[in-house]
Amino acid sequence: MQKKASTVVVLGTGGTIAGTASDAGDNVGYTAAQLGVAQLVRAVPALKDASLEVEQVAQVDSKDMSHAVWRRLALRCAHHLSRDDVIGIVVTHGTDTLEETAWFLQRVLAPAKPVVITGAMRPATALQSDGPQNLLDAVAVAQAPGARGVVAVFSGQVHGARDVRKVHPYRVDAFSSGDAGLIACVEEGELRVFRPWPEGEALGVDKLPEDEARWPHVEIVVSHAGASGAVVRALCTIGVKGLVVGSTGNGTLHRDLEAALLEAVAQGVKVLRSTRTRDGRILPTARGALPASDDLPPAKARVELMLRML
Repeated sequence: MQKKASTVVVLGTGGTIAGTASDAGDNVGYTAAQLGVAQLVRAVPALKDASLEVEQVAQVDSKDMSHAVWRRLALRCAHHLSRDDVIGIVVTHGTDTLEETAWFLQRVLAPAKPVVITGAMRPATALQSDGPQNLLDAVAVAQAPGARGVVAVFSGQVHGARDVRKVHPYRVDAFSSGDAGLIACVEEGELRVFRPWPEGEALGVDKLPEDEARWPHVEIVVSHAGASGAVVRALCTIGVKGLVVGSTGNGTLHRDLEAALLEAVAQGVKVLRSTRTRDGRILPTARGALPASDDLPPAKARVELMLRML
C-alpha cells in the first residue's frame, strides 16, 4: 500500500520574516533576510511534531528579487511537488514582491498540490512578530485536504495567486484579494473555505531560460497627468521587448503616451495595458487600441507578458 503523503517542504527565500533589528521595538529599521529558514521553523513550537523538510533556496530582500531566483524557486517547487510523500510546499518570502512571485509560480506550475507563500510585515526580532503565526497557518493550509494551486497566507487569510495584492506598507494585514475575495481563512489551524482553489494550465519550468539575459526585457510605465512618450521612446532605444502600461481608469491613456506606445508596437514591442486602480478590471471598449490585462495589476501584468514571450 502506498504511504499517504504527509511531508510539507518549507523553502526559504529571505524577506522580512527572516529579518532582524538591533532594537526589539523597531518594526521598520531592520535588515531583511538574516535568519535561515530552519531557524524560522524552530521558532514555532507548534511545528515541532509536524512532518517538515526545510531548504534554503535563496536569502534576499524581496525588493531585490531576480529572475534567477524565480527560476531556482520554480525548479525546487517542481522537484518537491513530484514526490509522492510531499503533500504541499510552503515558501517564506518578503512582502514587497510576494504577489509577483505568487503569480509567476501559478503560471509556471499550476500545481495540483498547494504551494503556500507567506512572510511577515515585522522582523523576527520584533516584540510582536507576525512571522511565526503566518508560518504556522501556512503549514496548516499546505496540509489541508483538497488544497491546490499557489496561494498566499497572511493574518489568517488565504489569497489566490491571481488576486492577492499588497495594499498597505506597514500593517500586518497588508494583503487583500480585492473584488475576488478570500479563498479561505485559517481559524485555530482549521480552514474555512469560501471558493475554489487556483487552477490553470502550467507553462512548465523547462521554458524558463537559465541565462537571465535571455529573459524578455519587459518594463512598466505609467499614464498620468502631463505624461509624455519620452520614457517609452528611451526604452525602445535600449531594446526593450515588452511594455506594461499602468493606465488611468478603465484602461485610458494620455494621448501623448498612447502615441508613443503605438509607435513601439509598430517597432515590434509587445504592449499590455493594466490599470492604476486597486480593484476591478479593464472592460473592453471600441477605443481599446492596445490589449488589456483584464484584472492583473501592473506588476503581475509584467510577469504575464514576460511569460507569454518566452
